Amino acid sequence: MNNNNSKITAAGLLIALGIIYGDIGTSPLYVFNAIISDRTITEALIIGSLSCIIWTITLQTTLKYVLLVLRADNKGEGGTFSLYALVHRRRKWLVIPAMIGGATLLADGIITPPISITSAVEGLTKVSSFAYLQPYLIYIVLGILSIFFLMQQFGTGSIGKLFGPIMFLWFSLLGILGAIHLLDDPSILRAFNPFEGLRFLNQYPQAIWILGAVFLCTTGAEALYSDLGHCGKKNIRITWIFVKSTLLLNYIGQGSALLKNYEGATISNTFRTANEIHAFYDLMPDWFMLAGVIIATTAAIIASQAMISGSFTLISEAMRLNLWPKMKIRYPSEEKGQLFIPNLNVMMYLGCVAVVLYFKTSNAMEAAYGLAIILTMISTTILFANFLVLKRVKPWLIYCFLVGFLVIEITYFIALMQKFEKGGYFTFLVACMFFGIMYIWYRSRKIKNRYVEFVRLENYIPQIQELSQDNSVPKYATHLVYLTSANNHKEVEHKIVYSILNRKPKRADIYWLIHVDTLDDPYSCEYTVEQIVPNKIIRVEFRLGFRIQPRIYVMFKQVVADLVDKKEVNITSRYDSLEKNNVPGDFQFIVSEKFLSQENELPLSEQVIMKSFFWLKHFSLTEEKAFGLEASSVIIEKFPLIVKPIAKLNMKRVDLNH
Repeated sequence: MNNNNSKITAAGLLIALGIIYGDIGTSPLYVFNAIISDRTITEALIIGSLSCIIWTITLQTTLKYVLLVLRADNKGEGGTFSLYALVHRRRKWLVIPAMIGGATLLADGIITPPISITSAVEGLTKVSSFAYLQPYLIYIVLGILSIFFLMQQFGTGSIGKLFGPIMFLWFSLLGILGAIHLLDDPSILRAFNPFEGLRFLNQYPQAIWILGAVFLCTTGAEALYSDLGHCGKKNIRITWIFVKSTLLLNYIGQGSALLKNYEGATISNTFRTANEIHAFYDLMPDWFMLAGVIIATTAAIIASQAMISGSFTLISEAMRLNLWPKMKIRYPSEEKGQLFIPNLNVMMYLGCVAVVLYFKTSNAMEAAYGLAIILTMISTTILFANFLVLKRVKPWLIYCFLVGFLVIEITYFIALMQKFEKGGYFTFLVACMFFGIMYIWYRSRKIKNRYVEFVRLENYIPQIQELSQDNSVPKYATHLVYLTSANNHKEVEHKIVYSILNRKPKRADIYWLIHVDTLDDPYSCEYTVEQIVPNKIIRVEFRLGFRIQPRIYVMFKQVVADLVDKKEVNITSRYDSLEKNNVPGDFQFIVSEKFLSQENELPLSEQVIMKSFFWLKHFSLTEEKAFGLEASSVIIEKFPLIVKPIAKLNMKRVDLNH
């Protein structure tokens, strides 16, 4: 494991710029445009909304995430499910905000790339010599998205090193452009006074709805926490000082320029011609416009990286916590936090393409943006408050945190609900789809576990030993290996006993039971061995962190080799001709696949959940692939899942002679 992410290094700082801040770093492209769209520019609007931007970034991003939530790192890992893994033992219901947070963050990941890239590419309409490209902007955006998602397979480490210098250039550009226009209207500096924001909310017509646009300035904060494992909290905190300074400079510059040049004008933006107002691009001189569009587009591509890499991390953790169907994970490098999920990459790519084709312009996409991520932030607030309880923080401080941020975030939620009919329904439906998958996977497991029958292994040991020595039964394998879900080492599933003794008697020289326990510590990798009957029945328990890939076949081979070296087990084949030549015996894994039996009487809700679960299983990895088993050593046995047997039928025998 690479622990370099916990140290402050030049490389770490550069990678943090390249991966972490893309989303929040490109917000100046569209935040002020969303605020002034279809409104008259007045001093009250600009200064009031700018004050809200400054204090939203300060409270939500700086105070909540950078200073507080980053403390909740799970062995260097962050994000909704890492936080849930820390607190889930405290309250069972915490799984609901965890699933809501995960689902809405994934939904936000589908809207972030399109709106960031589209808002940047639309700057081409400000360059008169490229005005002819306007009808083809959608195709340019789709082309950029295609290349971006294709690059994901190479890992975020290589992307971060490539994008880090570009993002440094981007943030420097933000700061310089803002500083140039800082004093276009000196009254803009009043926005630093929080009372200007409060006065705006209290007096400006429809101010609460304008908050829906203001909120977009902090949407990348959750991705910042999700990508903690890629860069480390120290690197994030140091780089945030630079990032926040340049962001605020640019927002102030935009507000100042708008007051100087357009006060009193009514804005109706579609960004289709060079004459239209664009709060960000109007900061640039004409001679720099093309270069500015290229840099902004490149930064927008990088903006998508924070959400995508965070989504990979999120789903990998959800799989290990049994909240998501098993998917194939690839590890592009040995660096901590580097992973790639091909199927999820394709899913998110198709979602992004759908967003571009459906909404077409960044102005339309803005209506769909923000509603999902505010639910993620509310979920994080609830989970982090429980984390503070576990850390024995004083109750009054916990209540201050919980009430303070819930008031802010619920206010933003109300403001963002106005977007529902205009496009917010899109990300809401996507979030509901992701939540539905998580809930079905979680709930079906709970339903199954209610009816899984465990038996005391000691009651069957004599029969298993007799079978092993019964030469009248053909030998099934020298070593027979079963995966068991029994946490109690003295128990085993009844179906395993049935498979050995009843289904088709399976005679073997040594029976192995393998149990995998998922730990809250993300990178634990340890095992225990229990000789239930020495050299006859052996239980191996792997204790793996929720970020460790369960390569059970490789791990088991290593365990067996260690046992042989210590002379704790004899794996030599017991066939006479092979034993005298010291040939190792064969290992056969038995994997049981369940199907929903017709012999079930389930309530309608549970019936829907179980049928949905088995439908989803068709698209997930098989058990053998999920546990990294070699197909040549695996035999699949199908078992009916009888969750609730049908009651005894009321049948009456009829005598045929009468």
